[in-house]
Amino acid sequence: VQLQASGGGLVRPGGSLTLSCAASGTILTIHTMGWYRQAPGKERELVAAITSGGMTKYAGSVKGRFAISRDNAKSTVFLQMNSLKPEDTAVYYCAYGNTWSVTSYDYWGQGTLVTVSS
Repeated sequence: VQLQASGGGLVRPGGSLTLSCAASGTILTIHTMGWYRQAPGKERELVAAITSGGMTKYAGSVKGRFAISRDNAKSTVFLQMNSLKPEDTAVYYCAYGNTWSVTSYDYWGQGTLVTVSS
């Protein structure tokens, strides 16, 4: 499975941004796609995940501000990020796992930088 993430950039606090991750290759019926992020000097953390069955999970810090969705026909997952804060600044990575576990992934994308700054 190959993952191509896009959509990062510079945005002002309070602004919005949408990340996309297109998956290609052998996509199994049962799978999970997720978004992680890693800020400078911090560990990588799960931001949001969505299973092929439609179950979603969010980090507490983004709940109510971010929304993960998917286009099954295009094997693409989106992360709509609203009310962005400077602490959301990080490299965002998409991930794919061959199970319904939201914390175990087999493939990773290259990362896209999100910078929230005035």
